Order: sequence, then C-alpha cells, then structure tokens
Amino acid sequence: MLAANATEPITSAGHAQLGIAVLVGIAVLTVLISKFKLHAFLALTIGSLVLGTVAGAAPEKVISAFTTGLGNTVAGVGVLIALGSILGKLLADSGGADQIVDTILAKADRRTMPWAMALIAGIIGLPLFFEVGIVLLIPVVLLVARRGNHSLLRIGIPALAGLSVMHGLVPPHPGPLAAIDAVDADLGVTLALGVLVAVPTLVIAGPFFSRYAARWVDIAPPETMIGAAAADAPGEGPARRPSFGATIATVLLPVVLMLIKALVEIVVDDPEDSVQRVTDVIGEPLIALLAAVLVGLFTLGRAAGLDRARISRTVETSLTPIAGVLLIVGAGGGFKQTLIDIGVGRMILDISEDWNVSALLLGWLIAVAIRLATGSATVATISAAGLVAPLAADMSTTHTALLVLAIGAGSLFFSHLNDAGFWLVKEYFGMSVGQTLKTWSLMETVISVVSLVFVLLLSLII
Repeated sequence: MLAANATEPITSAGHAQLGIAVLVGIAVLTVLISKFKLHAFLALTIGSLVLGTVAGAAPEKVISAFTTGLGNTVAGVGVLIALGSILGKLLADSGGADQIVDTILAKADRRTMPWAMALIAGIIGLPLFFEVGIVLLIPVVLLVARRGNHSLLRIGIPALAGLSVMHGLVPPHPGPLAAIDAVDADLGVTLALGVLVAVPTLVIAGPFFSRYAARWVDIAPPETMIGAAAADAPGEGPARRPSFGATIATVLLPVVLMLIKALVEIVVDDPEDSVQRVTDVIGEPLIALLAAVLVGLFTLGRAAGLDRARISRTVETSLTPIAGVLLIVGAGGGFKQTLIDIGVGRMILDISEDWNVSALLLGWLIAVAIRLATGSATVATISAAGLVAPLAADMSTTHTALLVLAIGAGSLFFSHLNDAGFWLVKEYFGMSVGQTLKTWSLMETVISVVSLVFVLLLSLII
C-alpha cells in the first residue's frame, strides 16, 4: 500500500505538527462518536477534514485524499461485504442456520454444551455480521439455558466469543477486510492464519473462560426475553430445511477456495503454472464468495423450498442493512488515505526506527487505544491499519497478514459503555452494567490479549 501511495506529502508539516494533527483528528472522532453519538461515517469524514487542516494541507488536497481513499476502499472491499451479507441472509432465511444449531445441539450433553455453542457460533459467525449473529443465536442460548437448567453465562459466553472472534480476526468481516486492503495483505494467507489464531482463542475465551464468568455472575435467563426467544426459536422458518451437510459445505466453500489458493501459492510458487493460475482465479475473494452465493441459491434457497421471488427478496433485503457498514468502511479508507497523504506514515517510519517495539505490538496498541476511545471495533481496525500501513512495506506476506490479525485483536479490547455491542449483550442477558463489565467486557479483553499472544508466537515461527 505504501508503494502505491509513495508520493510527496500534501503538506510540509514537521513531525510535531503531524503528531498534533493525528491526536486532534482522533480526539474529534472520539468526541463525535462517544459524546455526541454521531454516526461513524460522519465522524470519520469530519475527522479526516480536521486532520488534514491541522496538518496544514490545502483543503482541496484534503478532500481529494479523502475521496480517493473512500473510493478505493469501497471498490476493493464493498463487493466482498455485499456478497458476505447475501450468503449470511440466505443462511438465515433458508433455515440453514437453524439446521446447524439443531444438529449440533442434538449431539451435545450437559458437559459438552458450552463447546457445542462455541462451535455453532464459530460456524455461523463466518458469514454473518456480529449483530446479526447475536440476534440469531441469543434466542437459542436463552432456550437452551432455560430448558437444560444451565447457567446462562456458561452457555452464552462461548456463543458470544465465537461471534466476536470471527468478527475481529477472520475475513470476510468488514474490519479484517478493511485492514487487509490498508496494509496490502494477502487475503488467503490472512484467512488461514486468522483461523489458526481464532480456534485456540475461542477455546480459551469461550468454554474455559465461561466457567469463571458463570461463577462471578450466576443469573437465570431473563423472563422478559423468554417469550421472544420461544417465538424466534429454530423451527419457525421455511417448511423444510437444507441438509446439514449441504449447509456446512456452502458456508465453508469460500474459505476452502481461498485456502487452496494460499496453499498452492506456497507449494508451487510459480505464477505461470497452470494449476496455480486456476487456483489464483477460483481462490480470488470475489470469485470465491460469488461462487458460494450462487451455490447457496440452490443448496440453501431452493433446497428450503423458496421460490424465485422469495430468493430475490432475500438477496434484496440482505443489502439494505449493510449501507451503513459500507459507508463506515469507506470513510475509514478516506481517513486512512488522509493519514498517508499528509505524511503520517513516513513520520511513523522515521520515529519507529528508534523504538524497540514490534510493529505487531504497535498495531495492537494503537487499535486498543482507538477502541477504548470510540467503542467501535471497525473504526479502531481501519484507523490503526492506516497508521501502521507503512510498517508493512518491508514485511513478508505472512507477517503482513499477522499485522492485520494484531490490529483486529486490538480492536476487540475491553468493550464498555461506548460500544453498542455492550448494551446489546446487557439487555439480552438481563445483566446490570457491573455484571456486563465482569463478563462480556472481560471476555472481549481475553480474546484481544490471547489472540495477540498467538500472533506474536506465530511471528517467531513463520
């Protein structure tokens, strides 16, 4: 990414002024999002303009930098987010998600139930946005806890951990995709390493941590939510469901195609080889996700008995909720480009030469700071990726992917009162603010720290 933007800065500001500009820009973001509750798209747009102005750049150049970054990011990431949303909606509307839930829960007993919930959330969390996954899984969590007389948090924490880990570390979720675009990482390699980090992190932050969370906060499923959960429980969807095997195969298809591409590139390492040329095409994220959507129209939509009109309506309604996400990701790209064009990247390169801090740890720390300030994991990921993107210029393919994962890990750190997810979990689980901090917020911190540890360990091995 740095090479693509290696032009002269649009301002002659020194390091001190650029540092002040960055602090002011992030402060504006924090105040607008946290205090005034302004939409992140507007906050990022205003923050970018303030950033460039304080840095002493001409207004027209700041606007050009922002719009260029916005356009490039939406062009590179927007289609992938849209395809992921369509696949997730097909999974939900066809009853495929319910089929996954029911099949796995039928095999689980009281001892293995937390592990079953983590597995369900991990699978469903691959194509679904975090908020959609919560809305889909919370009714299941409440009913399983009530009917099986389980501790609510013993069952709920693994489900939340599964969704959160996927949201922060594994593409095609918006945050990781935006970070991949910002630092010019390889999506297939990032996906492979992301899954490698996500699995042990989920085990620790889910089933293991839930043992302690259930002791600290022992609550029953809230009565006010039980009725809604029963109404939303699996089994109320289409007349028939797609098979478990077909559903799993469809969900994992883009993952497998992208992993095959990454594996062939490592083993063959010859762009002219016919096998690699084929895998380069089918493993391209756009093609892999498009293939999964087209397959899903039949293995999920038609298999559930949905007619063409219903499938068309499912696709159409899947795109409406992502408008805000696309705008936030796009504006984040504009903010990132403004940072680069005013010379912040070069400033960080110059200053970091005297630091004895790993680029991976630096990316994590910056993401943590922005996450704590703004409450948004996506904003934290995009902003941090923009700041440390120049450090990726001389990194290997694997270490660039690990930088993306380190930033994603930092973006999940300690969700608290300025995060919409905090209140969503609090209300669904019927907890107090203190109880939510001791469970959900701490779980997010465990995910952030544990995944960073695994990222750093991998950086020493590969």
